Amino acid sequence: MKDVADKLALVDVMEDKLKGEMMRLQHGSLFLRTPKTVSDRDYMSNLTYVAWKISGFLKNHCIGSGCNLDSAWFHYLTGERLGVHPLSCHGCVLGEHGDSSVPVWSGVNVAGVSPKDLHPDLGSDADKEQRKEVHKQVVEIAYEVIKLKGYTPWATGPSVADLAGSMMKNLRRVHTISTMIKGLHGINEDILLSAPSSWDRVEPLML
Repeated sequence: MKDVADKLALVDVMEDKLKGEMMRLQHGSLFLRTPKTVSDRDYMSNLTYVAWKISGFLKNHCIGSGCNLDSAWFHYLTGERLGVHPLSCHGCVLGEHGDSSVPVWSGVNVAGVSPKDLHPDLGSDADKEQRKEVHKQVVEIAYEVIKLKGYTPWATGPSVADLAGSMMKNLRRVHTISTMIKGLHGINEDILLSAPSSWDRVEPLML
């Protein structure tokens, strides 16, 4: 729908559902302007690391969506708390998508103003307004949606499209994506974690 890809590949272990999704996208290809849609059930777990190992690509040419979606939801909830649009909120969630993710409260700002400067206890147990609940909601929202409807495609899809658009158009935007961080921050193992990265058509540049 963002018109950034010339081929769309769907992967799922549920073969019948996968075929149905592919057929519906093929039927609507005139409106999506995506020339080709294919599908396969050969699903690889730990996709980013495995994809990097078997592809032969440079280590930073295989990335995962990481905490891109977590950070977007963090922006949204922060905006809801403050009564401003999410695009006016800045901040990121790092580490690993889900339960063990880490919100960077010191980096949160609205139009350049840091809430932590106004409220030093922001995100801590001493925070009277319990703003740390924002991150708790970031972690728990996927479980809630899955409980209600079974799966979570509607935010994940636009998040991936957003990443693809940044790379295809060389926008040099910073995203919190999963990438190899060996040699950075004192890490000497082959570990992929979500950290602020900017894509310049060669490799993500770690900030």
